[in-house]
Amino acid sequence: MTEQPEQAGRKRDAAATRLALLDAAEKLFAERGFDRTTVRDIAKLAGANQSLLFRYFGSKEALFEAVIARSGREQLATTPPERLFSTSLRSMLEPGRQNRALETYLRSSGSDGVAAAIRQEVGREYAEVLATLTDAPDAELRADLALAWLMGIALVREVTGKEPLAGADPEHICRLALTGIKTLLERSE
Repeated sequence: MTEQPEQAGRKRDAAATRLALLDAAEKLFAERGFDRTTVRDIAKLAGANQSLLFRYFGSKEALFEAVIARSGREQLATTPPERLFSTSLRSMLEPGRQNRALETYLRSSGSDGVAAAIRQEVGREYAEVLATLTDAPDAELRADLALAWLMGIALVREVTGKEPLAGADPEHICRLALTGIKTLLERSE
């Protein structure tokens, strides 16, 4: 029995197919959330067979983790702590941005099981890094407040589309938010 090509006219390329599945999942999870996104829809958007999704990722939950980890954990690993908030905010506000991890995270917040555990873990990792920016005795609370502000900006701007935030200039938003975060996460002298 021979395996059919993933899509007519496309050569078999495991890395390209895996990337197409990740991109499709990221788009659909951000638009619909975890629960309302089906494996069938992800595979269809990626131009691949559902069986390939299971071959490369094992499960929908594992694919969700890969989507969140791809950008969230990459950002944690490559961004200095003092730039984490501003980098996250700027990437979230970037017009036509490719990184939809925060939107995915927000739209999937009602999901249970593995997806919920992944969201909590990534949120905890961000908060731990942000907490290192202050020597205040309530550093963990301050970090959670910074993370909540970031998520709130995304929720109001991207998910609810409430004006004036939804249409505000990204640079203006960054100036205002970063001034507040600097105060929140400052070190005592």
